Amino acid sequence: MKLLASFEQLKQSAFSFGEEQEGGKARLAILLSGRGSNMLALLEATKTGVLKDLAEVVVVFSNKPDAPGLAFAAERGCPVAALPSQGRKREAFDAEAAALLQRYQPDLVVLAGYMRILSPAFIQPFAGRILNIHPADTQQHQGLHAYEWAFENHLPETKITVHLVDEGLDTGPILAQQTVDLRGADTLEEVERRGLAVEHYLYAETLAELIKGNQTVMSSAGEASRVPK
Repeated sequence: MKLLASFEQLKQSAFSFGEEQEGGKARLAILLSGRGSNMLALLEATKTGVLKDLAEVVVVFSNKPDAPGLAFAAERGCPVAALPSQGRKREAFDAEAAALLQRYQPDLVVLAGYMRILSPAFIQPFAGRILNIHPADTQQHQGLHAYEWAFENHLPETKITVHLVDEGLDTGPILAQQTVDLRGADTLEEVERRGLAVEHYLYAETLAELIKGNQTVMSSAGEASRVPK
């Protein structure tokens, strides 16, 4: 029931924009804390890839004003915003960040290397409309250092997961997963290279299917429920 409730909320809030937004494009707010490689891949997908005519990036936001990803986004003509989180209490910062982002009227909030655990103060204003990409199977590894975990445990493969964000740590309903073959990856850098290559196309593909109404939501037991149009 929790999965279906999240799914219904996503449909009603994120996909009511069709006739209201100019061109019917989904408005994406992308959040990052670092270099922004997933942000760049998504931005490119809205220009020439699978998200063209489906979505537009209305803001790239960071909790670190000096994050390289902000400069990369600005160079490409994308609106950027920042709010320093250092020294702030989590709830107070998240409430201010949510209020800032609401000015841009995003349909979906897309976490792309945003290195903060979100509190209810942020999640509730965008409930059912926040997505994250995690470089592991969220049923096996949550939190940071997922590529290190795969490398140190000599895994023959790992999975990239795109999921909705709830108030747990990487516990939200799964939207998509893709296996990464790690055989022969004898350095952490190679593990990361292979994983990022999958991340960059899987996130865009999942968003495209979600916006078109074709996305399947998976439960923790591996059962699937297709999102009806």
